[in-house]
Amino acid sequence: MTELRDDTVRKLHRTVLDRQRAGRIPGLFAGVVRDGGLVWQEGVGSADLADPAVPPDADHQFLIASNTKTFTAVLVMALRDEGRLSLDDTLDTFVPEVTQRGLTIRQCLAHVSGMQREPLGDVWETLVNPDTAELVSGFNQAERVHRPHHVWHYSNLVFSMLGEVVARLDARPWAESLRARILDPLEMRRTTVGFAPSTGPGQRGGRVQGYYVPPWTDVPVPQDQLDLRALNPCGGLASTGADMARWSAFVADPVAEVLAPATLEEMCEPQVVMDRERWTAAMGLGFFLVRSGTRTYVGHTGGMPGHITAVFTDREAKTGGVVLTGSGSTPDVAGFATTLADLVTNHEPLDPEPWRPGTAVPPELAELVGVWYSEGSPFVFSVRQGGLEARAEGQPEHKPASRFEQVSPDLFRTVAGREHGELLRVTRDAAGQVTKMNWATYLVTRQPLAFGEWL
Repeated sequence: MTELRDDTVRKLHRTVLDRQRAGRIPGLFAGVVRDGGLVWQEGVGSADLADPAVPPDADHQFLIASNTKTFTAVLVMALRDEGRLSLDDTLDTFVPEVTQRGLTIRQCLAHVSGMQREPLGDVWETLVNPDTAELVSGFNQAERVHRPHHVWHYSNLVFSMLGEVVARLDARPWAESLRARILDPLEMRRTTVGFAPSTGPGQRGGRVQGYYVPPWTDVPVPQDQLDLRALNPCGGLASTGADMARWSAFVADPVAEVLAPATLEEMCEPQVVMDRERWTAAMGLGFFLVRSGTRTYVGHTGGMPGHITAVFTDREAKTGGVVLTGSGSTPDVAGFATTLADLVTNHEPLDPEPWRPGTAVPPELAELVGVWYSEGSPFVFSVRQGGLEARAEGQPEHKPASRFEQVSPDLFRTVAGREHGELLRVTRDAAGQVTKMNWATYLVTRQPLAFGEWL
């Protein structure tokens, strides 16, 4: 793993100090992930104010709260890939006691079901959470506060029900499914439901004591861990900087044993805009998608009494930011994580892959290369590494080329870029010469033509 330059490390250190001071955070761990692990890490403050000399390190557990939802979402998608469910199936298909009809798995993953945010019972006042039976019966009494897909509306209640779907389809408790399907394969040994029993507060490799820092004084108030019970699938995990670095690395470059890379890519497709005022954030399937300049980060935040955390990954740069805090009032933790990752990408960008020559041009593609016209506009068709590609003339560099896969002779499917999913048909004359193409049904010719001129 490449070490960062000293000037980059100094900038990261200063950024963390500035954020820790401005947020009045008793203790935090921050790290940047690259090449599959932590390329930089730092603990600031104290893991426990009872022993202020010990800062949090990469092995200290924090409550990661709603970051748990990304794990539950991956479990759901793995079951989908196995054919056990469809994203268009409804929740009551798998939990028949549910009387709230028409809620699809996709709606639940993207927080567009319209269901209320929390379970019945004012749980954040009473601090008493439901068991599974109470969760399901309460779900039936809960309010649907929006029409489906009308607006992004976050729901801990709905994600808890997704955990129940996982448990029923996998025929074992959600936590056991999580351990077998994700945590063990990724060697996330220090990720547990709640704090690991053997970890004392503040001890090295132990857990971080969480605090509430009042606005008008500087004396933090210790916060106790809650028992989320049936809400564990939406926010019950504790984890460490080292383990969450592994999770960020997985999001950047999925391990097929856990989830197919194409499925993780599908989870990162925007389903609904979260930030309707500025369009800087969208919701995927279980993941937040946030903008930072020209970059898109995939991840989540989490908040529990005494702990606020964030893990966000730039999949293109394969660089992630991890921020775990022992404070229940940390501001903009998502911006904190993306700022750290941005700093590394800006100051030490990854080297691009060198250009590699191809070995051959397939005969069926040789006649297709060069400039073609559709709707009067030029497109350049080319062969790269034996595959057919197309780019509009003047297309911005950040826009991917359209790529094609051959379906049958003279028939291709667009598998990336413009007109993704559409067919490209090649027409030949009696002598076998290419006369035209049709892409997504639009006429493609060697000369620019007006509509109808071909006729």
